[in-house]
Amino acid sequence: MHPVRLEGDAKVARKLYLGIFYFCAVVMASITLYAICVSVNEYFHTGKVVIGEILVDTEFPVKGLSKLVTYLMIVSVVGWYCVTKLGAGKVQGISNSTKSILQVVVLGIAIIAFYEFIYNFILWNSFITIDIMKGVMKLDSINVPYPNPKTPWNLVFATKMSLAAFLISAHGFYLMSKKPRIDITASNPT
Repeated sequence: MHPVRLEGDAKVARKLYLGIFYFCAVVMASITLYAICVSVNEYFHTGKVVIGEILVDTEFPVKGLSKLVTYLMIVSVVGWYCVTKLGAGKVQGISNSTKSILQVVVLGIAIIAFYEFIYNFILWNSFITIDIMKGVMKLDSINVPYPNPKTPWNLVFATKMSLAAFLISAHGFYLMSKKPRIDITASNPT
């Protein structure tokens, strides 16, 4: 393949990743701003807020479609992927000691996120089972008063966002752990 064509393809790919990243960033910011505004309003009216509940209760663009929490989870992971594609070349010069420290930190985050995902998923399923045995079907409004009883967490939100955190941190660990590719064409010019 011609070097000029490869450069053109790389520029198109970079623009694509950049556009997708900006789209994801705008969606994440919009969803977060909406959730904060509605949650603050709810807190002033009721004195109580359930973390993530507004994102689970809001279906977009019409009722019956995906919930905002699902969109937030997707754009978080896709945005992260685009960032890693855009910044891959910039982190090649990191020293081995710094890379090792970052790997341990990211591995720790991945372990915690994986535990939280499993914990929330099992807890959510347990509450669903209890409710079904009582003849009640409320999948999305289950929350748990943990870690602070004054601000419970919606389990759908906690499960989806801990899954996103696990995927992001596991991917980050993978990228930091893999060996850099050797460009054969650069070492053997013809």
